[in-house]
Amino acid sequence: MRIYDWYDGPYPARVRIALAEKGLISDTEFVPVNLWTGEHKKNEFLAINYSGTLPVLELDDGTLIAECTAITQYLDALSAPRTLTGTTPAEQGIIHMMTKRAEIEFLDAVSVYFHHATAGLGPEVELYQNPEWGNRMRNKAVQGMHYFNRILQTQSYVAGETFSMADIAVIGGMIFSALVNLPVPSECGALSEWYERMQARPSFQQWKAMVEEERLRRSV
Repeated sequence: MRIYDWYDGPYPARVRIALAEKGLISDTEFVPVNLWTGEHKKNEFLAINYSGTLPVLELDDGTLIAECTAITQYLDALSAPRTLTGTTPAEQGIIHMMTKRAEIEFLDAVSVYFHHATAGLGPEVELYQNPEWGNRMRNKAVQGMHYFNRILQTQSYVAGETFSMADIAVIGGMIFSALVNLPVPSECGALSEWYERMQARPSFQQWKAMVEEERLRRSV
């Protein structure tokens, strides 16, 4: 398999953590697409993914799968048992629902804030910005933190009592929040405690090590 991504991107982190959970890191070639220089918006990459977003999975036969949830569903089905997307229809439905909520209420809101109300990826990439909309999405992201805090007050993981791709989506939101200096509200203790547990998982540690290794390599 080949993954087009950028080593420390919050969305790519979701797929890298999923790969680590499934033990598939060593079977994957990572092709860097530099977000900071706008490579993901150039024609060469748009021919791979017209929406110009990362990551993208390319299979040996040339099949391309974009979107983190779709890629994770493929990876989970590829390597049994299905540990990230659920085994029963009810589990699968709840995990998909909570993953979508993690994106809409939290992760994507942080992304809009980053691209519209901060310097984002810089003037050569951020050709249009709406700071008012970006700050509204910042507020939505904070509301999302409160929502997931309430969820995690009554259960161990985002979609129930088992780690799933819904947790990975919220982890992506937490990673992005740290990048834009958007802190978790002090009253969201359950969310903070959950994130401490998530950071201790081997898959998160493997992702973190990959990021640190790549940063060190690029600084030489």
